[in-house]
Amino acid sequence: MPNCKLACVGAGFSNAVIARHLAELGHEVVVFEERSHVAGNCHTERDSETGVMVHSYGPHIFHTDDEEVWDYVQRWGTFKPYVNRVKATTQGAVYSLPINLHTINQFFGTTLSPAEARRFLAAKADDSIGEPQSFEEQALRFVGRELYEAFFKGYTLKQWGRSPTELPASILKRLPVRFNYDDNYFSHRFQGIPEEGYTILVERILTHPNIEVRLESRFDPGMASTFDHIFYSGPIDSFFENRFGRLGYRTLDFHRETHDGDYQGCAVMNYGDEAVDYTRITEHKHFAPWESHEKTTVYREVSREHQPGDVPYYPVRLLKEQNALAEYVKLARGSRGVSFVGRLGTYRYLDMDVTIREALDAARQAAHHLAEGTPIPAFFVEPLK
Repeated sequence: MPNCKLACVGAGFSNAVIARHLAELGHEVVVFEERSHVAGNCHTERDSETGVMVHSYGPHIFHTDDEEVWDYVQRWGTFKPYVNRVKATTQGAVYSLPINLHTINQFFGTTLSPAEARRFLAAKADDSIGEPQSFEEQALRFVGRELYEAFFKGYTLKQWGRSPTELPASILKRLPVRFNYDDNYFSHRFQGIPEEGYTILVERILTHPNIEVRLESRFDPGMASTFDHIFYSGPIDSFFENRFGRLGYRTLDFHRETHDGDYQGCAVMNYGDEAVDYTRITEHKHFAPWESHEKTTVYREVSREHQPGDVPYYPVRLLKEQNALAEYVKLARGSRGVSFVGRLGTYRYLDMDVTIREALDAARQAAHHLAEGTPIPAFFVEPLK
C-alpha cells in the first residue's frame, strides 16, 4: 500500500510513539490534542513562582526492566538517576514505604531480623482466609490487621471512595512487603526522570516532517473519512458517545502551595489516616535533586469520583464497568478504520514503560498491516483481561 494519511487522537506517550514510528516509514500523521500541550498526564512545566519543574498531573517516575523501552526513551532526552523513596504519616508517626524491615521494626517497636520478621508477620496474618476475594481479605491474609489498618485501609478508602471490602483482591495482588531495609519503592533495573521534563521529551518524539501536531484541537468523527486509519487514545466510551453509559474513573484534585525552603523533606508523603482528607503531599523539587531552588512547590492530592469534564486518572473496573467495557469492546471490534490504544483507549491502568512497550508493538503491527494492505485490528492487546 502507498504511504497513508493517519490520525492519532491524543498526544500522550502511546500516540507519540506510534506517530513517530509510522512517520519514519513515510506515512503522513496528524496528531490531535485537546489540551494546550503534549505528553498527556505526564506533562511537566516550570512553576512560574518557584522555578521548580512541576509534574502537573501528579508525579511520574520512569521505571522499567524492559531494556528496549529504556533505550528508546533515552533517544529523546537525558534521564537522571532517581530513586523513589516514599514516606507515610499514619497514627502519629512517619514510616518508609513500601513496608520493609525498618517499617516493621519501627511500627511494632522491635529489632527483628529478616527471618524473625517473616515469622512475626506470619503469626499476625489471618490464615482462616483461604482464597482472599476482597482487598481487605488480601491484606489481612498476608500482613494482619495492625499493618492493614495503619497503611492500607484509610488510604484505600480515600483513593477509591469505596470500602476495601468492595474492592477485588487483585488490586493488592503483590503485597509490597520486604524483609530487608530496601526502601526503593520500585524494584526495576532502570529508574530515572528526564532532566528537562517529560513534555520536552514527547515534543522531540513528535518532531518529524511527516507529523503535524494540532494542539487545542478536538477530533471530529466527521473527519474520519479523510484518514486511512485512526489511532485513538481517548476514553473508549467517549468515542462511542457513551452509548452504554460512562465508564468509571477516579480523578484527582491538586491543591497547590508554595513555601520557602524545604516543606516536608521528601518527594512523596502518604497519609494513611482516614480523617486526613488528602491521600498524599508531593513536593516537586525533590523529583529533581540535581537542581537547587530557594522556594518550593507542593501539591495536596484529593481523590474523588470522576465527573464529565474531569481528567480521568484511575479506571475503576468493578463489575458494572467491566460489563459496559465488554459492550464497548464488542462495538470497537465491529468498527473499521480505528484502533484503540493506551490507558484510556483500553481502559486499563498502565505504567509509562508498559504504555511505550505496547505502543512500539502496536506501531510495528500497524506498519505490517499497512504494507500488506490488510485491516489494522481494533486492539493490539486484550482489554478485557
